[in-house]
Amino acid sequence: MKRIALLLTGLLLLALLVAACGGTTQAPAATEAPAEEAAPTEAPAEEAAPTEAPAEEAAGDCSDEGVLCIGLVTDVGRIDDKSFNQSAWEGAQQAAEALGAAQVNYVETTNATDYAANIALFADQGYDIIVTVGFAMGEATAEAAGTYPDIDFIGVDQFQGEAIPNVTGLVFNEDKAGYMAGVLAASLSESGTIASVLGTDLVPPVVAFNEGYLNGAKSVNPDINIIATYHPGGLDVAFTDPEWGASTAQQAIDQGADVVFGAGGQTGNGALIQAAGNEGVWCIGVDTDQWETVPEAHPCLVSSAMKLITPGVVDLATMSSNGEFPGGNFFGAVGLADFHDHADAVPQEVKDLLDATNAGLLDGSISTGYNPGG
Repeated sequence: MKRIALLLTGLLLLALLVAACGGTTQAPAATEAPAEEAAPTEAPAEEAAPTEAPAEEAAGDCSDEGVLCIGLVTDVGRIDDKSFNQSAWEGAQQAAEALGAAQVNYVETTNATDYAANIALFADQGYDIIVTVGFAMGEATAEAAGTYPDIDFIGVDQFQGEAIPNVTGLVFNEDKAGYMAGVLAASLSESGTIASVLGTDLVPPVVAFNEGYLNGAKSVNPDINIIATYHPGGLDVAFTDPEWGASTAQQAIDQGADVVFGAGGQTGNGALIQAAGNEGVWCIGVDTDQWETVPEAHPCLVSSAMKLITPGVVDLATMSSNGEFPGGNFFGAVGLADFHDHADAVPQEVKDLLDATNAGLLDGSISTGYNPGG
């Protein structure tokens, strides 16, 4: 009896132990990955690549000597800025089509520290021509030219103080285009006050545009009041701030300005669009014919102070392809864009004055008064 009692007690203890452990038939939960742990092959969302890969990939091995490839690297502006970068990209595309290039791609720079890396994205693939856009990219372009002597570099707005055989600076007499814009602005102004809304004065071409504008306006009306405002930020923000451009333009308009010259990429575009919302105010674009790129400004956009970036890029790419790359500096053409729908609002005597001014600037009988070293 004692043995039976002990046996029953042991069985009871075993049953209680099994019940406490919850049984042995349930699979361990540890084999199921926690929901918040994403697969290790997926990059964290916040760790985006510092540069944007080429926009398109066409057929053709750029390392092949018989294949022509053209790449373009922007400064910190966007490829669709409706101004400077867009004009350069259109030039690269047109050159690629004319020359039968196998590839034409671009990279948009988001951080100035990525200039060299973005250039190398094309150079390491064996691209033949690399267009770098903007004054700020000058140093990185020159360094890349030394590293890749077999590649031709077109530096838009990059004046070459010392010639490098495989670098050509596509530069312009912005002061002449600005001077023409100033003549037009002063001729159209009824209030006697005009304005310019600009990118940073750290960039010489922006200063040249503005100095030409001021002196051109004064050639028409020595007493004209000019409200000229440069963006206070650095190269990383001065050309990509349309909100600041708009508010600055409105401040000038509130002070009586009835013509606004916007010269500063997307920042200047903001000024043009703001001006368009004010009755009786004219606006003047920059770099390209912005009638084609900023339709929101049509109500006020009487013309644009152009530097012909697109044909300049085409010309230099063609020279490179033909083995005639010049090196040093190549001066592109400048001028005023068509008046488009506002042609009837510009009096004939103003048109005649602009024609005479343009002729004088070309033959040197008229000086813009701009002194790059002053």
